[in-house]
Amino acid sequence: MDTQNKQILAHLKRGTSITAMGALRLYGCFRLASRIHDLRSDGHDIVTIKETTEDGKCVARYKLQ
Repeated sequence: MDTQNKQILAHLKRGTSITAMGALRLYGCFRLASRIHDLRSDGHDIVTIKETTEDGKCVARYKLQ
C-alpha cells in the first residue's frame, strides 16, 4: 500500500474526517480523491460528505464508516 494511502487510512481510523486541503497540509497529498478510490478498492467503507464553504465552494469531506 502506498505511503499516502497508509497515512490517510490511519487518519480516518482515528475517527476523524479529511478534506483535500487537510490531506495536502498534513500529508502532502494533492489527489485525495484518488487515494480514497484506492482505499475503497481495498474494501474500506468510506463515505463522502458534501459541504459548502463560507465562500460558496463545494468541498468533499471523507469519513470512515
